[in-house]
Amino acid sequence: MINLEVPKKAGALVNQAYQAAAEVFRPISRKYDRAEHTYPSELDMFAALLDGLNSSGEGGAGAAGVRRSRDSGSGGNRNGANLNVVLGTIEMCWGDVGLLLSMPRQGLGNAAISSVATDEQLERFSGLWAAMAITEPDCGSDSAAITTTAVLDGDDYVLNGEKIFVTSGQRADAVVVWATLDRSKGRAAIKSFVVEKGTPGFEVVRVEHKLGIRASDTAVLRFENCRVPRENLLGTPDVDTAKGFAGVMQTFDNTRPLVAAMAVGLARAALDETRRLLASAGVKIDYDRPAHLQPAAAATFLQLEADYESAYLLTLESAWLADNRKPNSLHASMAKAKAGRTVVDVTLKCVELAGAFGYTEESLLEKWARDAKILDIFEGTQQIQQLIVARRILGKTSAELK
Repeated sequence: MINLEVPKKAGALVNQAYQAAAEVFRPISRKYDRAEHTYPSELDMFAALLDGLNSSGEGGAGAAGVRRSRDSGSGGNRNGANLNVVLGTIEMCWGDVGLLLSMPRQGLGNAAISSVATDEQLERFSGLWAAMAITEPDCGSDSAAITTTAVLDGDDYVLNGEKIFVTSGQRADAVVVWATLDRSKGRAAIKSFVVEKGTPGFEVVRVEHKLGIRASDTAVLRFENCRVPRENLLGTPDVDTAKGFAGVMQTFDNTRPLVAAMAVGLARAALDETRRLLASAGVKIDYDRPAHLQPAAAATFLQLEADYESAYLLTLESAWLADNRKPNSLHASMAKAKAGRTVVDVTLKCVELAGAFGYTEESLLEKWARDAKILDIFEGTQQIQQLIVARRILGKTSAELK
């Protein structure tokens, strides 16, 4: 097994994140799993802590995106900021994924703003809690099929459309909305807009009941003649058909490593608990002997741990590439695909290894198995990630490989 040491400069952050996960998230995890749609007020003080870490450039556990220097000639490592975010996210999700997703100002919308906003927008949207709205009733994995429109009218864009499965859609202060400027121009016309709550024409239709991550709210949003200032468009308003919608898709390069980190943290939580249960049952896991010479439970555990390690390393690599200003689109999708599948396999198998105890509410294993599935779905499903990886490796376009 390969184990990479956590950089010394990240040690304090990792320790703080772990303490928050162990002392705050874990004790209230079951409480907010049962009290779906109830805001976890205990999180407010930790959100303030993460605000400080993110603004300092040291990285927190969610809001910071993969932000590269606009000066392509500048080299060097940005102090490992993206790696810090990933490491912090892993620790916090060892405590509870749904609670991390409920943290004010630490949403995926914040990661998008942090990654692609101009310096002026970064300052203007500072302190805003932003959700991300991409999926539509007739548009899931194929983001290019978005039908929500944004029409320029004077100094405003007028948005019309509906978004579903928006994490923190009810609680957040604003939503980063994907919309098309001109459907006839395809993917290249898709842009993202920051729409603040209270904007006329912006309505929260309902909040969904879910299998897992119940501490986090998931909403359906509607935009009806919703006027958004033109300066709230993230990135350039130019429609470059040659470039496609690579600019807006860069958001995924930024958020997929974070979702992979969530999956890694949750998988580690399940493995740690299962290791404890196996030890209490007298099952010894021997790392010096081949798996096939050990009890079946130990052999299964070793296989699960190996899958976890590969997901962990891929996730760190995708963040390292961003810190070193290298393209990470392929690696972000590889990490998301591997971690998403691994966390589902690990949590379900850990429930099985724990027997009837793992299936009851006496243990968090059954909750973690429910929480895990969304990590293989949102920010691009398992199938979409594999398709992206295949296109990158084979050098195929989206038209050539569907």
